[in-house]
Amino acid sequence: MDSLELILQFGNRQNDFTLAEKEKMAEKKNLHYCEFLTELTPNDVLPGILDLIANIKVEGIPIGLASVSKNASTVLKALQLENAFDYVVNAAKIKNSKPDPEIFLTACSQLGADPKQSIGIEDAAAGIDSIKASEMFAVGVGNTLHKSDYQVATTDLLQWDTIKAEYKKWIEA
Repeated sequence: MDSLELILQFGNRQNDFTLAEKEKMAEKKNLHYCEFLTELTPNDVLPGILDLIANIKVEGIPIGLASVSKNASTVLKALQLENAFDYVVNAAKIKNSKPDPEIFLTACSQLGADPKQSIGIEDAAAGIDSIKASEMFAVGVGNTLHKSDYQVATTDLLQWDTIKAEYKKWIEA
């Protein structure tokens, strides 16, 4: 429903439909999305992500996934990344969507990590706001995420050594 609301807001149509109509549209949107998910393969992992995960794991740093998608486990399985994360937040148990910090704080809690000593990576403004509200270091992927502490245009630019260096500057500031 949250993503549908964003789509409707973008088209300035958020007040054009009843709740029942919106629920029906969200269900239809999710069915189309689930059909798309059946076509995902490991070849669809975004450039740079596998190297980033591998470089973080080499250092023994726990990695969590804080996706609000209720299809996250399906996506991870299709991409063969279900074992890449030490903890995956169950979106169905999250009461508040991003930009609320709940999902990132949950991930940190389950990983035994202090949010103030953690790094979050996001590709959406609401996610960056959520990371910042969690008091984490925010890495933005995309050209419009200016609230990020560090920003790259695309996932292939997510270099672990550079992220660590930027994080260190942020900690020392």
